[in-house]
Amino acid sequence: MTPLFLTHFTATSCIGRGLEETLAALKAQRTGLAACAFETVNLDTHIGEVSGVDSERLPAGLQEFDCRNNRLAQLGLRQDGFTEAVRNSARRWGRQRVGVFLGTSTSGILETELAYRHRDPATGSLPDSFQYRGTHNAFSVADFARQALDLEGPAAVVCSACSSSAKVFASARRMMAAGLIDAAVVGGVDSLCLTTLYGFHSLQLVSRTPCRPFDTGRDGISIGEAAAFALLERVPTTLEDDTVALLGIGESSDAYHMSSPHPDGHGAQAAMLQALETAGLQPQEIDYINLHGTGTPSNDSAEGRAVAAVLGSKVPGSSTKGATGHTLGAAGALEAVICALALQHDLMPAGLNSRDIDQTLGVQYLLENRRGRVARVMSNSFGFGGSNCSLVFGRTRPGGRSE
Repeated sequence: MTPLFLTHFTATSCIGRGLEETLAALKAQRTGLAACAFETVNLDTHIGEVSGVDSERLPAGLQEFDCRNNRLAQLGLRQDGFTEAVRNSARRWGRQRVGVFLGTSTSGILETELAYRHRDPATGSLPDSFQYRGTHNAFSVADFARQALDLEGPAAVVCSACSSSAKVFASARRMMAAGLIDAAVVGGVDSLCLTTLYGFHSLQLVSRTPCRPFDTGRDGISIGEAAAFALLERVPTTLEDDTVALLGIGESSDAYHMSSPHPDGHGAQAAMLQALETAGLQPQEIDYINLHGTGTPSNDSAEGRAVAAVLGSKVPGSSTKGATGHTLGAAGALEAVICALALQHDLMPAGLNSRDIDQTLGVQYLLENRRGRVARVMSNSFGFGGSNCSLVFGRTRPGGRSE
């Protein structure tokens, strides 16, 4: 495929607001996970909560979108000059030629949970003040972002569980290939709510301790929240030597089980192989892989087998969920931004919290940060029901050629 360029990007999660704080946390190998104290949740677990979301205020004209998810989205959009970069792109291409493609899993469901507490005691009706369309509705976050950024191009939300905001890169790429747009805001936003915290707990997938991906004692996930965005353009205004490019995309659906991956990671293998093929790369040309690595026994086992089958055991990798938690529908975009930072700073981030790596999985898992030439990276995102997506990113070298 023809490379597309991430001309601007940003991320906000429990390890920091914006790129500077995020990079500093990665360099310091600092986790943002802490004992759960969210809302009324009473669970013995650790989560990745973003501070200051409740105090964020939406503009007067966008009050119909007021919910935690959209407040988190606004908080993310305001970092690293991202909003101004998008507006510059809209001036260049036209507001109708810039699309918005975002991923989420629960959207603003917390607003419905709060409204449910105030339902009419006689009829059970939710209060009149409750706005489903602008909050709980999955499209809400894209509608909000498009209006907040003053864009008029196509907009869509992908809800494919934990692969949601990786798959939006593919959605935007198809729209560009069809000639419908010249640029796109891609990313993901997912916020904490009772449904996910208690839901994953009921599935016995939540760890009491900060998650330990690929560890022999791994026993579940740590849920987090995040807002991460990238401005994807066909031809950037200027092409610096450290500009990050999207080189390859792979998608698959193995539909093995409602919540468990195929034990041998067949769908994951298919996505990874397709990503390499579209990037025109051989497995040995990948310098680092950001693993999906949720910290559950079955997920890490299946992914380990898939990575070993496709890339072998020599490619260094890690899961950054030990730092950020599993941000569900925002995970793909957040980890794409982390991969972009890895490329720009020649940094392979360590997988935090893990100590005794499961050697049966055949993965070269990093327990400490590693410095070295990082020119091409892969990022895996695998969701419930076998919805898989792998992305390959590279950086440009002198002369503007993708590396």
